[in-house]
Amino acid sequence: MLAERFAALRAEGRRALVCYVTAGHPSPVQSEALIRGIAGAGADVIEVGVPFSDPVADGPTIQSSSFAALAAGMTFDGTLALASRARPGVPLVLFTYLNPLLAAGSDALDRARDAGFSGVLVTDLPVGADAERERRISGGPLDFVRLVAPTTPDDRMAIIGRHGSGFVYLISRLGVTGARADVPADVGAAVRRLRSACALPVCVGFGISTPAQAAEVARHADGVVVGSALVQAAGRSVDEAVALVAAMRAAMDRAVAAA
Repeated sequence: MLAERFAALRAEGRRALVCYVTAGHPSPVQSEALIRGIAGAGADVIEVGVPFSDPVADGPTIQSSSFAALAAGMTFDGTLALASRARPGVPLVLFTYLNPLLAAGSDALDRARDAGFSGVLVTDLPVGADAERERRISGGPLDFVRLVAPTTPDDRMAIIGRHGSGFVYLISRLGVTGARADVPADVGAAVRRLRSACALPVCVGFGISTPAQAAEVARHADGVVVGSALVQAAGRSVDEAVALVAAMRAAMDRAVAAA
């Protein structure tokens, strides 16, 4: 389903808006409304984060949302149930750390597929870290979305591209997740390097927080990932988060049409 979504967007001359939400945040009930709302506002792909007690790759905003969701009782199975109820009509990516995935059992990805997920992203399983486990995930029912850092050498970019599917997530800057005041000046060059090494669609995230920033990245990449800014907005209200997605969608479309 991810390949089909990106192919359809390419045919329309548009860019993917990939939106991250934490399952169970701002509450289990509101989380379902949030997923449906942002899909209606223009999200093309939704990453649904499994709350985890040690989210080391995430900044304070997503960490806080994860802890709140855990306190409210959200679990791996609860994340699958949430997705199954929401059924937003756009591809869902299971966004998780390795430990919750292992604890969920050997059939975790099959159950995720049945709940409506199209892909999986394991934040702390880089290419080559555990070849056998990576083979099992790659051979499973979901696209295996991989992360690439801006400092990744070209030859390793090619290896990551060969071991991923769906799309590749290019981190726009080093560090943890979190909203930033600007887009790195070298994002276009990083996208070009990755495209030369990898045939998958390239989506750029980490720090994109405003419609103007989303529009700037859309001029270079196949997709734009928004996370912390959306989680912050959802913490204030679902309506505010939906409005942010709609504004980003409109800004991205205008920027690409004008290019």
